[in-house]
Amino acid sequence: MPKKLSQLLDPSRISLDVKGSRRTSAINEVAQLLNGHPGVANFQGFYKELLARERLDTTCLGNGIALPHARTEHVTDIVMAVGRVNDGVLFENGNQIVKLLFVLGTPKSKPGEYLRVVSALCKILKEAATREALLTAETPEAFIATMLAAEGGP
Repeated sequence: MPKKLSQLLDPSRISLDVKGSRRTSAINEVAQLLNGHPGVANFQGFYKELLARERLDTTCLGNGIALPHARTEHVTDIVMAVGRVNDGVLFENGNQIVKLLFVLGTPKSKPGEYLRVVSALCKILKEAATREALLTAETPEAFIATMLAAEGGP
């Protein structure tokens, strides 16, 4: 398990201008950033489980944030991609407009790691100033720097 959430983030897996205007197209766009990730053994399998989990129950955390995720054998490591939808996208199942999507894949064999990541994300994202900084970050690097600062430095 990475010690920090920010260690899961890579500029190439952060899109600050997601074009999808519907929930599934936005999730697809962000999930595609994980296609080819060394920790994803089978992208199609992972994506299918991600959508199945999303249909089961809303992944909205409130405050314009959603955490579409899958605990699956199709990933060998915890993987994360982030997307920002500047105009927001409606998550019908949570009846919320979402602007930040954190797509997460975790190995089935490591439920504790999954819970640690979700808990750390929730802690960081409950701060209004941090959310605002993430919504206005101009580059993926600035987005990661905001996450780093919110986590308490390197």
